[in-house]
Amino acid sequence: MPELPEVAALADFLRARTAGRTVSAVEVGSIAALKTFDPPPAALAGGQVVDVARHGKWLDLAVSPAGSGAGPDGAPLHLVFHLSRGGWVRWSDALSTKPVRPSLGGSSRGAVLALRVRLDDGSGFDLTEAGTRKRLAVHVVRDPADVEMIASLGVEPLAPEFTTEVLADLLKAKNQQVKGLLRDQRAIAGIGNAYSDEILLVSRFSPYKLTGTFTPEETARLHQAIGDVLTEAIEAASGKPAKELKDAKRAGMRVHGRTGEPCPGWNGVPCGDLVHEVSFADRSMQYCPTCQTGGKPLADRRMSKLLR
Repeated sequence: MPELPEVAALADFLRARTAGRTVSAVEVGSIAALKTFDPPPAALAGGQVVDVARHGKWLDLAVSPAGSGAGPDGAPLHLVFHLSRGGWVRWSDALSTKPVRPSLGGSSRGAVLALRVRLDDGSGFDLTEAGTRKRLAVHVVRDPADVEMIASLGVEPLAPEFTTEVLADLLKAKNQQVKGLLRDQRAIAGIGNAYSDEILLVSRFSPYKLTGTFTPEETARLHQAIGDVLTEAIEAASGKPAKELKDAKRAGMRVHGRTGEPCPGWNGVPCGDLVHEVSFADRSMQYCPTCQTGGKPLADRRMSKLLR
């Protein structure tokens, strides 16, 4: 699943190629992916792309509309979409001229074409989704806040308002495992499973550490790690074409997705341990016992709690 750094890079990539261009057509390939009906996707046709923005893990293509689809006072319409686990953006300088045939989405593991956006110069992009669990979500709205999941997003972790004090308040609000807080989009927007693993390695905390136990020093350490990890990942993704972002993300991971490999250490000095994994029904997390849990391995949460 793309997280804040990749979504930010995708926004930059699309903005550089679409801003100022006119949308010639929007074709729906997967009816299941489209979550709204008013305005319809066709209302974007004839409008000019004015910006591409990011809200947490959501992408937002703002289009100055032509005709009756316009928002209040001629405000842009917004094509907002969440790629979820299997979705992706596929850009083409010359899209196929063959019309997209709508479907219900199906259960194929192969990539399904969910939406195609055509621009006036023949270029454009497809939203595709692979895997049997189709979760890609596409909305056409007059205001991004009309999408409840965007309206309820928490603080942006790289915004000036995300201070150590704000993080302390979030940690105290509910006594839960720290990994769960980092992944909670209503608390902190844009961090998912992969970067929460990375942040916890760099800050040297167990993913199961309870938020109510954080001291001021530990809170500051976690805050620093959040900023450092995300800033580093954004710099690594910046300027890369969409097709290279997945590989760039994998290459930059210290522990996530590296089960059984030597741990590089929280400070770039190998600690001598191997990366461990805990598996869940629909995901897994990786960590280093030496760097994060005092040398104690974590038990599989499907069976038991942290070995003490």
